[in-house]
Amino acid sequence: MLKIAVYGKGGIGKSTVTSNLAAVFASMGRRVIQIGCDPKADSTINLLGGQAPQSVMGYLRERDADPETLEEISRVGFGGVLCIETGGPTPGLGCAGRGILTTFQLLEGLRLFARQKPDVVLYDVLGDVVCGGFAAPIREGYAEQVLIVTSGEKMALYAANNISSAVKNFADRSYAKVFGVVLNRRSVPNEEEKVRAFAEANGLDIVGDIPRSDEIIRCEDMGKTVIEGAPESPVAQTFFALARRLEEGLT
Repeated sequence: MLKIAVYGKGGIGKSTVTSNLAAVFASMGRRVIQIGCDPKADSTINLLGGQAPQSVMGYLRERDADPETLEEISRVGFGGVLCIETGGPTPGLGCAGRGILTTFQLLEGLRLFARQKPDVVLYDVLGDVVCGGFAAPIREGYAEQVLIVTSGEKMALYAANNISSAVKNFADRSYAKVFGVVLNRRSVPNEEEKVRAFAEANGLDIVGDIPRSDEIIRCEDMGKTVIEGAPESPVAQTFFALARRLEEGLT
């Protein structure tokens, strides 16, 4: 099983990367689960025609009871991808990281992995803060590899460096390791040079290079990934290449 956590600064495109990877793996015949670990609960929206599933935390607030079945807190999206969103607390109340930990505990109780027997599990995790619940995929054994999504923008690289440092802090505990960096281009000056310098300084490879593309925007406006909406496009092929690299590097 490939267990991959995708980290990055909020708004950097990690959900785009994660959902397109999920769609690629599904199109390759793999059984895929995508778990959105962001309070916005919009990680899987482009696998679901633009409609996000009921988040776990939203379910708990509305029902004041734990779900009895996996179907209550998940939906099946493009290619059979099982989509789950942790969600977060009521804005201004509670800890968003706690929502991730609560979700993981519930999914264990519902025997998610034993029942679904996935080939690939993808966690889409907010990387502005890498503490508490947000670090759970790294340190609790849920993910084995980390992809860091960044552009050449200063704050994106700052967050990427924090993520890299956090993973290194767990290096002696056999937790997740960074597989590599995904450059999600934003057309900033000297972007490739800046990201390459960051990667080299941290001993990492750039394993994916996603061009700035109107095709992504067009497809997301339709609630689709480019794998579904424009599978032959050049930008879609970059996700296929990244997925193949992940399979080759992790098997």
